[in-house]
Amino acid sequence: MPIPSRAVTLDKWRPRSLRARQLLAASFGLVAFLALTGYALDRAFMDVAGQGLRDRLEDYAFAYAGGVEFARDGTLIPPDVPPDGRFDQPGSGLYATVQLANERWESSSSQGPQLPESALLGGLESEFSGPLPMIRTDGTRGEVYRYGLGLVWAAEDNPQAEFPYTIYVMEDAGTLPRQVRVFRGALWGYLGIATLLMLLLQGLILRWSLLPLRKVEAELKRVQRGQLRRMSERHPHELEPLTESINALIDSERQNLERQRNTLADLAHSLKTPLAVLRSRLDSDASDAELREEVDAQLRRMNDLVGYQLARAASSGHTLFAAPVEIIGHAEQIVLGLEKIYARKGVLCEFDIDESARFFGEAGDLQELLGNLLENAFKWADQRVLLSVRPGGTEAGRRPGLLLAVDDDGPGIPDEKIAQVLQRGVRGDERVHGHGIGLSIVQDIVHGYHGQLRVSRSEELGGARFEVILPPGL
Repeated sequence: MPIPSRAVTLDKWRPRSLRARQLLAASFGLVAFLALTGYALDRAFMDVAGQGLRDRLEDYAFAYAGGVEFARDGTLIPPDVPPDGRFDQPGSGLYATVQLANERWESSSSQGPQLPESALLGGLESEFSGPLPMIRTDGTRGEVYRYGLGLVWAAEDNPQAEFPYTIYVMEDAGTLPRQVRVFRGALWGYLGIATLLMLLLQGLILRWSLLPLRKVEAELKRVQRGQLRRMSERHPHELEPLTESINALIDSERQNLERQRNTLADLAHSLKTPLAVLRSRLDSDASDAELREEVDAQLRRMNDLVGYQLARAASSGHTLFAAPVEIIGHAEQIVLGLEKIYARKGVLCEFDIDESARFFGEAGDLQELLGNLLENAFKWADQRVLLSVRPGGTEAGRRPGLLLAVDDDGPGIPDEKIAQVLQRGVRGDERVHGHGIGLSIVQDIVHGYHGQLRVSRSEELGGARFEVILPPGL
């Protein structure tokens, strides 16, 4: 299905960097906030400036009201000193007129320009309007703001001879826009500088706040290159779940790889004995029927070993409710094969197996335990090997445990080398052929059954003694 061109365009412009996303979003929010702030301040200044203009014109009007007098014949007597010197300057932009019923007085500044027509207002009535059209002295068109104050004159000696008059004070409308332009220039200039400084500060803060993420990225690259085994634990609280998940994934992958390697090594080690039996039979003078029978038996055993190792690799532990396995049959089968391999040494294996002893687990695990322990004993024994099996401790309502021991009359293992021998890939004597993983397999199986593997000197035969102790209830 083709992707619409608009979607491709949006995807192209969508920032892929987390830092770019945050910087873009924060910058947009900051610019929008400052723009709204500037607009609000501009409107507030306009309102304040307009109110200030009205108040100023009102003050001028009341100043004229206090200074204007009338003669007995009704002639207006203007104040000697105007409230602002500009009223005496022609074309100054500040004008005053007094409107009477039949005449009109104008300040010196009103001589020349054509000001808006005015009318009488009622007593104590006021009016603010604008901008109103006017024509300046030079003939250009302009506008003015006007404030009107309606008054009534009454002579003290003749209260009945009162008459109304209105004082108008006007100011050129260009004054307010000039003030607004100056204010706007300063306002947006300072806001622009503040925006640049805030964007710079925001970039620095964003860089500092994303520093832990860059450290996580750097550590992850070092892990990928093999310079680190896992992520460090010193990270901010918000990143701990991420780093812990990465470490868990790394540990899981390494455990899986180690398990696969061990499984392959264990499988190779398990197949070594059947292959050795086949080699010994081929080198002997056995008849074709005997050879065919032996090949068939060993192939079945190898097939069982492969199936067991594959099942063991897929399983995370032993079966808790496995049926009891009889031990003597598996022991006899393994010993028969080992006697053929070590026929030249003439090793004799003796059994001391309690008939009631049972192994509660996988039959493959039992074969691995017996096979590796007995093969190790045959390899190091001079003439005798002893397999002893006894039921272990018991508890009410639980399955009995198991004690399994293999003794030989070989040279034994020094106490200081016991821990070394149980390590995977380590052989007690490098001159003896082997892979050095048989005892580690035994140890892994024993640990899987929560048991113990003890290595000591055999009191009965004088060589090494390997003792497996499985607790009850398993």
